[in-house]
Amino acid sequence: MDPVIVVGAGPVGLALALALAAQDVPSVVLDEGPGTDDPRPARTAILRADTAALVARLGCTTLRDEGMVWVGWRSMRRKQLMRRLPLGEDGAPAPLHIPQHALSRGLREAIAGQDLVRVVTGSRLDSLEQDAGGVTAHTRGASATWWRGSHLVGCDGARSTVRKLLGVRFPGRTAVERHAVAALRVELPWPGEALLHRLPPWHGGGEEVSARPLADGVWRLDWLLPARGDLVTPDALITRLRDTLAGWCGETPPYELLDTGVYTLHHRLARRWRVGRAYLAGDAAHLLGAVGTQGLDEGLRDVGNLAWKVAEDWHRGASDTLLDSYQAERRTAVAARLRAADQSLPILRGGGGLRTYLGGGARGHDTMLADGHLGHGPLGAPPSYPHSPLAPPYAEAQTAVGTPPGAPVADVRVTAPDGTTVRLRDRLGQGQLLVVLVAPGTGVWDRRHWMTAGVMPRLAAAVDALPVRAELLVTEAYPGASAHSVLLVRPDGHLVAAFGGVRPADLYAAADAARGGTPSEGSPPTTPDRTANIN
Repeated sequence: MDPVIVVGAGPVGLALALALAAQDVPSVVLDEGPGTDDPRPARTAILRADTAALVARLGCTTLRDEGMVWVGWRSMRRKQLMRRLPLGEDGAPAPLHIPQHALSRGLREAIAGQDLVRVVTGSRLDSLEQDAGGVTAHTRGASATWWRGSHLVGCDGARSTVRKLLGVRFPGRTAVERHAVAALRVELPWPGEALLHRLPPWHGGGEEVSARPLADGVWRLDWLLPARGDLVTPDALITRLRDTLAGWCGETPPYELLDTGVYTLHHRLARRWRVGRAYLAGDAAHLLGAVGTQGLDEGLRDVGNLAWKVAEDWHRGASDTLLDSYQAERRTAVAARLRAADQSLPILRGGGGLRTYLGGGARGHDTMLADGHLGHGPLGAPPSYPHSPLAPPYAEAQTAVGTPPGAPVADVRVTAPDGTTVRLRDRLGQGQLLVVLVAPGTGVWDRRHWMTAGVMPRLAAAVDALPVRAELLVTEAYPGASAHSVLLVRPDGHLVAAFGGVRPADLYAAADAARGGTPSEGSPPTTPDRTANIN
């Protein structure tokens, strides 16, 4: 079988190649650049708990070594502290903040130990053709050649060549927000905490400034600028930086300036995300980032959603229902995020009468902005797919648990049949469904006993009979679930359905729906044990 062609070697493209490799699918990554990323400390990535866990599963060690998990969040308005929220073990889930070049380097290092991923540098795509059996792509440059792939995924950014070659429109809004940014090493009064300061009281403070900690005593500061205002000169930025530090610390403390920049945020959404065997992901499919939303987060969620579906098609063949569900789920989720951000902007940026729709005045505005920055609510929470084409038909045996169907499952501790105990999130991304039995008390039993006791033999037989690969796991408890509830979970961690007890026929029907039904004619043959080496 031909490898999957991944166009673009940013974090999304590299993560996709690793996610495919984790499911025994080979890929070729066409990298237009030299295979390295220039250090830019002011260009950083903020990952929510779900996307940070995905990247960690892929073997990116720089998250641990060079990332910073925030310990708190505080927001101020003028001179008043509006909110202080602890994050992490004793509070809400904490974002992880890392320079983007460090994230990319960690993903490249993980790829270096992979036999199933080949990165080809100096390769710029200039044409592609599709047929019933795959995709043919041509690159120019030092490695000019023709490439043959089973599928092709455009992860090549906002100016995506793949999107243009596919003739996909990319409508949206230009210059939604503009920011000046600086990365510096400095000591601020709230170590490890992120700050959002609205209407700071000092002269020239502007409308909003944020300070977000990085590792090694480094901070990234962002100043919101007028969307179409004057250019920011280096001298003006330094003045703004010194005034901001003095406003927070009483006087300007010693600092080491590492990097500066000005960037403009756009909101755009591609009309189509799948054209035959070609797909779009990351910035090639969507641009967002106003009021704290994070485009890279959504790009990595594209990876988690798409990788298992392409892997299913590569190994066993998949229906159009499964392959089309990538666009149906992800485009709908990102469109909702963009809509929430666009509706928030007039309220948060002085939109007059629209303010009346948001109760609580300044505190309500603060909550909305915190949602975007911290990953809560419509602006930031991990997406759910309640109306997915992969949703199973209703069955009387279905039961309600703390997670609605289509939403990400809780990261509970689970025990596998081999006796190992891990987090549920650690079992994701392996191309198989997860069947989780809620069985209080099994933690104190020896595996030899509980594997042959109660409902386990019948459930194990039901799992073996499913139309797709699945792994049986056991947990002591799950939020909102009663004893002997059975949860069916997709490879990307979204709940398919929960059942009250062992219901083999209903479990089979739900698993069949989650794979999109019977594979289409002409799909690749069933070869579940095949692996490949492309180096």
